[in-house]
Amino acid sequence: MYWLLLLQQFLASTTHVVAKNAISTVSAPVLLLLRATVATLGYIIYLKLIHSKLFKIKRKDFYLFVILGILNIPLNQFLFFNSMRFTSPPNVALAYALSPMFVIIIAFFFLSEKISTMKTAGIVTAILGTVLILFEKGIDFSSDNFLGTSLALLASLSWALYTILGKKLVMEYGAVYTTAVSMAFGLLLFLPIFSIIGSTAEILTLTTTDWAQIFYLGIITSGVVYMLWNFALKHYEASKVSVFNNLQPVFTTILSVLFFQQELSIIFLVGGILTIAGVFITQKG
Repeated sequence: MYWLLLLQQFLASTTHVVAKNAISTVSAPVLLLLRATVATLGYIIYLKLIHSKLFKIKRKDFYLFVILGILNIPLNQFLFFNSMRFTSPPNVALAYALSPMFVIIIAFFFLSEKISTMKTAGIVTAILGTVLILFEKGIDFSSDNFLGTSLALLASLSWALYTILGKKLVMEYGAVYTTAVSMAFGLLLFLPIFSIIGSTAEILTLTTTDWAQIFYLGIITSGVVYMLWNFALKHYEASKVSVFNNLQPVFTTILSVLFFQQELSIIFLVGGILTIAGVFITQKG
């Protein structure tokens, strides 16, 4: 089972690299709209082959699916693509590595779960590492690095909420079904937003490379990655699944060095080590 999570994390890491390249030629609203559309259509086709009825959910779960949809597309993925405009893939991956910490903090405030001294130490360590990365290029609240990393942190927070709220639905409906329904709701909820901030004319100007990246993001990273994540949630506790996010910064950094020839500063490396160590300590606590 764990090898599936390793595969999920590697594929998720490629998301950062492909998205960084795609966002240089395609606007965030268009990229998100097409990625979500491709993924949703893929899920609908898949479900149609194995289910007689699509999206048959209980009335009591309707609003929870709507919330998951909001967390999925208009929040998490929109923040993710916009963060890629301003900062590097490793920075975004490190932000997502903090989602287990966010899960524990949310559980403390809203689910009355206790936080041990060790978990507190881990959270403080991870925060220190994050602060170093935020101000890697100096203390400048208006810098692109600060803005991009901040957006990535908000995206990570929304992913933590998705992980917690999605656990119940995954147990009842299954990983694929839960992912499909939340993706469909998210797309529908994003359409009004796109009508205001997006441009359909831009779609006609996309190149073959743009479309290839969109289909990769839609089918592999929005489809396969989400299914593997929710499948794992069905068999393990949310906090244990989230700890595998520690691998994303490692994979993403390696890919960024290989494909973007990115240079890694000492501050980034120290901040990254502190962040991952903090998350690890938090999980062990």
